[in-house]
Amino acid sequence: MKLTKFIILFILLFSSKAFSETNVEFENWKNQFKTLALKNQISEKTFELTMSNVIFLPKVIEYDRFQPEFYEDTYTYISKRTSDSKVKKGIKLYKNETKLIDNVERKFNIEKELLLSLMGIETNFGTYVGKMDILSSLSTLSFDKRRSEFFTNELLILLKLIDNNQIDYKTLYGSWAGAFGYFQFMPSTIKNHAIDFNNDNYIDLKNSYDSFASAANYLNNMGWDKESPCYYKIELDENISEKYLNTSAKKLVNKKKIKYFKKYIKNKEVLNSLNENFKVAIITPDKDIIPDANTLSPAYIVFDNYEIILRWNRSLRFALAVCTLKEKINNEL
Repeated sequence: MKLTKFIILFILLFSSKAFSETNVEFENWKNQFKTLALKNQISEKTFELTMSNVIFLPKVIEYDRFQPEFYEDTYTYISKRTSDSKVKKGIKLYKNETKLIDNVERKFNIEKELLLSLMGIETNFGTYVGKMDILSSLSTLSFDKRRSEFFTNELLILLKLIDNNQIDYKTLYGSWAGAFGYFQFMPSTIKNHAIDFNNDNYIDLKNSYDSFASAANYLNNMGWDKESPCYYKIELDENISEKYLNTSAKKLVNKKKIKYFKKYIKNKEVLNSLNENFKVAIITPDKDIIPDANTLSPAYIVFDNYEIILRWNRSLRFALAVCTLKEKINNEL
């Protein structure tokens, strides 16, 4: 009993010391980051206003290391995010916002089903936009070494948006990764694609007008083609070389025309209606995360539209889920 108490006490003391040291290091990082921010034309007033209460968030590091994309198999991941209840919820939202969503669809040439799907998967149609302090989240991830450069840049962009009075810093609560609003835009996406659709001189991504239009504007700018498919599920022949099987979302490689891949696809009839000269890639998304996963199953042949969703979120499963939910909503509208 005494030994157990001693071990618990030792762990608590060690954890407390480690946390204290981390906080000291984080404060040193803040001082260094201030120099960088001022060099990037962020006003000192904005820096002090936004960064004075920023804290290190250990939970953010935990979330970063344990994302669903890293441990859920494809079937589980997609099933959870494309349920019948989610489809019904999306249709209900469309009926409540028909005039706005139809207007956005016409203006940006982006299907309403895709917009609803993205919103449904990102924030359950705006019902869960996240409660994390985005400034602290981005600061924590910038301080962390895993993707410091990326998150440092996102934090600088966010401070510039605040400095330019484009965003109210008091509203900045969202995901652990620093994403914000109904469609979970990162600061760089806000800078490059978000628009003030209701003309109130303010970009509010927790407002239906600005959020739907900004998402559609992003997809339009990225080149989404409403006449093209996203993916087809395929059954692969075992003779296909592994070099054609993409397991990483970072970049899809070894693309070929459909007519080249057909000899390796058992259910090639699903592709009969397509132009055989389309360049496509093959993905086998379970291979990189599931121990002893079947190399050839599940497998999908994916098109340019799929890669546009990958730019939104670099996850093979996320992009599959978005396109799956899009089709399910389309079938019910």
